[in-house]
Amino acid sequence: MAPKATFLIAAPTSGSGKTTIARGLMALFCRKGYQVQPFKCGPDYIDTKFHEAVCGRPSINLDTFMASPEHVRELFSHYGADADICIVEGMMGLFDGYDRERGSSYEIACVLDIPVVLVVDAKSAAYSMAALLSGFIHFRKDVRIAGVIFNKVGSEKHFQMLQQVCDDLSIACLGHLPKSPALEQGSRYLGLDFSKEAESEELIKALEEHVNWEALSKLGVFSEDSALSPAAVGAQESLGLLGVNLDFTPSKPGVLIARNAESFSFVYQEVIDAFGSVSFFDPETEVPQLDGIELLYLPGGYPEKHLEALVANAACRQAIKDYAERGGRIQAECGGMMYLCERIVTDEGDYPMCGVLPYSITARKSDRKLSLGYRQFTLDGKAYRGHEFHYTQFFSEKSGKAERLGETPKSLVQVYNAKGEPVSTPVFRHKNVLASYTHLYQI
Repeated sequence: MAPKATFLIAAPTSGSGKTTIARGLMALFCRKGYQVQPFKCGPDYIDTKFHEAVCGRPSINLDTFMASPEHVRELFSHYGADADICIVEGMMGLFDGYDRERGSSYEIACVLDIPVVLVVDAKSAAYSMAALLSGFIHFRKDVRIAGVIFNKVGSEKHFQMLQQVCDDLSIACLGHLPKSPALEQGSRYLGLDFSKEAESEELIKALEEHVNWEALSKLGVFSEDSALSPAAVGAQESLGLLGVNLDFTPSKPGVLIARNAESFSFVYQEVIDAFGSVSFFDPETEVPQLDGIELLYLPGGYPEKHLEALVANAACRQAIKDYAERGGRIQAECGGMMYLCERIVTDEGDYPMCGVLPYSITARKSDRKLSLGYRQFTLDGKAYRGHEFHYTQFFSEKSGKAERLGETPKSLVQVYNAKGEPVSTPVFRHKNVLASYTHLYQI
């Protein structure tokens, strides 16, 4: 693979503007005629939808908890092979991981040995930025912070003060984004609102005018044949990453995947590509042909937001239940698992689902409870890793008695978080059905 420009966009904290600036730069470079390959640190499904809408190609997750460093490098090389620029959007703060810096954007930068562009919210601050930036620049010597983009800058004079900070620290000032309510992203159910226009003209123009995009287009190179720098090797050794190997999914013939814009939309592109033969169907409008397939994959999404359509397609629900009862292999994750349950209850009503699993789910606003984090378990000798992120809960009711929330059904195996601590997330098996709230990376 020929060397190409590449960089990772990170920040001191969440909410600094990483997604806004990453999305805007992707759109700007695409408009300039570059082939841009987007990536996202961590297991996030939402930001990758922005990336794909902007770049016209799937965004790929890079995660050192769910996959080995070697596999992360393989993904980066494979999907970036025909791109001019590879842009990686970080997660949370640069050094924020599941255990100190493990699993962080910093760790991804070390694994790939690529430079970091730090996005800093400069609102209501001037030379105090020097202390913050000095800490990030010098905290770890094995990561290359190539420059800074300041967000929410109040005026040209304010930006000149921030430029002085960079001059005094000998770090490149790559530009700024002026403070503007129109440039701030809205939020939605489980993340940012990917239902709207993927990029705005105002954002693209602001970045073109105020950010040194030419310098970014020459920032860093990556080649699959390049050796890791001594600093990057040292970082991986100190983090205990070398030699870790999680098996990635081998090819499987005849996989049918439920997929549409929202109710079944949380699936990793690299997992799809790892299957041998894949076809798709929409549970809202189609009845699947299940004869001769090896696996029915029901990924997560927002089924609770499309319940009327799912209920109306009774033939689909019955076909899936019949397939499960005759021993067909199904993997269902989060929303897919909810779809297999007896029913989903919302503030608007009670909606029957497939009835494969004897459980009820509440999606009522008063019952919302956030469950999130990495998950891992071993089943039949195979290690599974993934993540959990949902607000719905199990609930049950007895005749003549009040509903009971939060009573988790019994799990097939004990599930653990990233630190190896037990969590209450259940895993279910019914005949050849494997279901859980966990979005799995190994299938």
